[in-house]
Amino acid sequence: MADQQGYGLLKGKKGLIFGALDDRSIAWRIALACKREGAEFSLSNAPVALRFGDLDELSEKTGAEVFPCDVTNEDEIEELMANVKAEHGKIDFMLHAIGMSPNVRKKKGYEELNYQWLQQTLDISAVSLHKVIRYADEADILNDGGSIVALSYIGAQRIFSKYSDMNDAKALLESIARNYGSRLADRGIRVNTVSQAPTKTSAGSGIKGFDGMYTFADKMAPLGNPTADECADYCVTLFSDLTRKVTMQNLYHDGGFVTAGINEEMINGLQKLYAGEDDE
Repeated sequence: MADQQGYGLLKGKKGLIFGALDDRSIAWRIALACKREGAEFSLSNAPVALRFGDLDELSEKTGAEVFPCDVTNEDEIEELMANVKAEHGKIDFMLHAIGMSPNVRKKKGYEELNYQWLQQTLDISAVSLHKVIRYADEADILNDGGSIVALSYIGAQRIFSKYSDMNDAKALLESIARNYGSRLADRGIRVNTVSQAPTKTSAGSGIKGFDGMYTFADKMAPLGNPTADECADYCVTLFSDLTRKVTMQNLYHDGGFVTAGINEEMINGLQKLYAGEDDE
């Protein structure tokens, strides 16, 4: 669990966490895990998310200041970084857990995308990573040897039809992480993405067919789907000094799903499901 006894992996470190909404969200669980490991940090989310979420509760639990920020607005990002600098001086880690698709929310099929909404999807879910790194760097708040992690999904490599334009957004997100990772490497700053398995969060429940995606991944993955708390523990290691030479990677945290073929349980189930079709 994110709030169990820790190991002091982030003692003395400071950070900035984007995207926590409620206690089901992965960013929320990561914040609890970072607190458990001794870190101090600030929290940020869009003003509309702050109205509908429970971020004040997380702030009370962790002692973290909450700074509203619309990551599509460069002036607001610049102001955020100034606030974080005033609060912490410099930071050692940053979590990007931001993603939203108007097309998915409004059930637009991939073949009929609203292109204005597509631009919003890419801006919010991917280009925002470039923006927050850029303005953090320009504000000189990133400590040498720091770590930046963005949450991704295997839809960046494989097509999940109901994930629609978020497949494209995650591919762009991972590319930005690699690009910035190469540019910050001379300062020992790592930039990675974590490709988390389908996880039962408020955001995930908004994707049509999510339950089927979750069950499929859980059945296919030899270790099953990892929870949000297990993802939090993994991200803590990436923020810590134990992973100083890991950068520009897309790291799968999916119970082995990415390299699994098919298991006997699914083979038998499919045989039963499609039995007799060849005889029709």
